[in-house]
Amino acid sequence: MQNRPVKMDPHTNLLTLEEHMYPLVDVETPNVFRNLFPYTEVPKIAFNDRIVPHHMPDDIWITDTTFRDGQQSRAPYSTEQIITMYDYFHRLGGPKGKIRQCEFFLYSKKDRDAVYKCLERGYQFPEVTSWIRANKKDFELVKDIGLKETGILVSCSDYHIFYKMKMTRRQAMEHYLSIIKECLEIGVSPRCHLEDITRADIYGYVIPFCLELMRLMKEYQIPIKVRCCDTMGYGVNYAGAVIPRSVQGIIYGIMTHAGVPSELIEWHGHNDFYKAVSNSTTAWLYGASGVNCSLFGIGERTGNTPLEAMVFEYAQLKGTLDGMDTTVITELADYYEKEIGYRLPSRTPFVGRAFNITRAGIHADGLLKNEEIYNIFDTEKFLNRPVEVAVSNTSGLAGIAHWINTHYRLKGDAQVSKSCELVAMVKAWVDKEYEDGRVTVLTDDELTSVIAETCERLGITLGTN
Repeated sequence: MQNRPVKMDPHTNLLTLEEHMYPLVDVETPNVFRNLFPYTEVPKIAFNDRIVPHHMPDDIWITDTTFRDGQQSRAPYSTEQIITMYDYFHRLGGPKGKIRQCEFFLYSKKDRDAVYKCLERGYQFPEVTSWIRANKKDFELVKDIGLKETGILVSCSDYHIFYKMKMTRRQAMEHYLSIIKECLEIGVSPRCHLEDITRADIYGYVIPFCLELMRLMKEYQIPIKVRCCDTMGYGVNYAGAVIPRSVQGIIYGIMTHAGVPSELIEWHGHNDFYKAVSNSTTAWLYGASGVNCSLFGIGERTGNTPLEAMVFEYAQLKGTLDGMDTTVITELADYYEKEIGYRLPSRTPFVGRAFNITRAGIHADGLLKNEEIYNIFDTEKFLNRPVEVAVSNTSGLAGIAHWINTHYRLKGDAQVSKSCELVAMVKAWVDKEYEDGRVTVLTDDELTSVIAETCERLGITLGTN
């Protein structure tokens, strides 16, 4: 007990004493948690009701992997596309730099050119960092460019250590630590990407490894970050779930038993089981300062945690956007579709074409009376996207009236009501379209054409009638 320091916990203001020490468990055969991950069955979520406390850090932020994990899942971005999106991220993060870092590949000339161009911007945030595998050849690239921080792949599950790397746990740890020491020797801060952490032996390998990282950090006086990578999306945020699937259990263990401070812990999620956003938020709540995201969630397989989602998670948790400019999210979506040619699914929250469009007539009637009834927040203020109604066979008079008011930006007394003659005549035309067999939603061009013809017949001008 005398070798274990008593420390003051700044969150609880209580003295704490860590009761257990966790040495490396160097097993002869891999522990692949077959009881939780039977490959020929659906994975299991088991519980032991070990509850860990909330530990929300004083400061939380977002880091971005659009140019790394996001890019490796699609056609490569051009140098100019990377620079343009980097500029957008700088604006989105605001003066406090809530988009804290972007990570880049360094392998192609195009990637390196983009890194140099982004560095030339001179932004404090997002900081330009890299990603490398744990080998000496990759490390030379970081040294040549002179970056302050690099991510290093340190796969931590026995699936990777035994089956992919053909090593034992001790061999893998020694290999990783040798690369990390090289990083530290020239003053580069390592960010250790603990790949596949939700299938790893947390107390037999991950925490002993993180303890070694903290010893090196103390020796070299250079920050060493720990990125918890839920590579296969197995993480769950249910209270009392067992590790290695428990997000809060992982964060608690690394923070409490390995002594890694919150500002050096980051969560990287995947969406294989639709849990990327909730798991990332949970990581914040239980002690990780950083969550790693990709724009629109584009990433390997089912994708990563969407960056835009965590912007609004941040605002909901903190009660403020802290200077983030959320209208940039809409600009990014427009740029991505027009310049890169990728069509975002229409129902994608915050960015899809239909995310705040209602089609049901009864909902449109509610919107006409008060848009707060069926809109999540002031989407026009935060995203430059006013709430809309799509006109179809179910829209009704209220839906058509709302569409006209929104499309023509009519305010106050200039707005049309569902009882006005113009709306009734347009509704009659819409009904006939569907009676004649139409099965698609009406386009804006069709509606504006019919409305113009109807206004001419009635002798009125929208905005003055």
